[in-house]
Amino acid sequence: MAKLTEEQRQQRAAARAQREALAAEERDRRDAERREMWRCEGMYLSWEEYRSGEPCRGCGEPMQDGLGDWPGLMYLSEQEKREYDAAEEGFRARHADCKGGRWSISGSRVTHCSFCCPPPPMGPNQIKKLRELVASWPSAEERKKDLDAWKLTLTCHHVVERTQHREHSYFGSSVVDCPECSARRGVVHSERIGPAYSDEAIRVERDAADRDRLAEELAAAKSKLQRQRKNAAATQRRVEEIEKQLKQGG
Repeated sequence: MAKLTEEQRQQRAAARAQREALAAEERDRRDAERREMWRCEGMYLSWEEYRSGEPCRGCGEPMQDGLGDWPGLMYLSEQEKREYDAAEEGFRARHADCKGGRWSISGSRVTHCSFCCPPPPMGPNQIKKLRELVASWPSAEERKKDLDAWKLTLTCHHVVERTQHREHSYFGSSVVDCPECSARRGVVHSERIGPAYSDEAIRVERDAADRDRLAEELAAAKSKLQRQRKNAAATQRRVEEIEKQLKQGG
């Protein structure tokens, strides 16, 4: 077989990248459609429904069976091995064509399909911890200092720019929104450009945000003043009417 030229290798690599990006785009579309179906058909469980023991609305299996996690495979007893194998066989039979991942809940041996089964709801403690985590984040202005800009070539051949934290050595999303197509597109090629914001750009943006905030406050204050003036004028007219009535009565 003749050795490939450098140009042929590049062409093959580009074709492979395009195929992989199109596949990621299709997975993203499929998952988005499934999430929308879950939402429209009311398949997500509320926290109260989950706590009451309602089964998964995707597969009908319990969300939590209370049997505890499976031990490591090497520690399974003979009976547990049979139960584990039967559970695996049942899962593969139910989800043979799903081509998705799987998830389970800590303390439970039931396995759910990421494509068929809506995820469990977040509990109050999880929500509280998430809020605390978000509250501890640096300000948006501080976070911008650690962002790099990336140039992304999409399956539609449009080029867009996105940002992500500087610690990443590659762009983390395989599918992004394309503003020109108004659709989600797979990323064929990504290239790091460099810092997304300079100190001067951050200062200019901060000043612009301050001006916008002050403009909104000024508009609100003027609107309030106008209402107060109308109320004062109405009150003044009422005072004059009362005084007139008093004079006529005298």
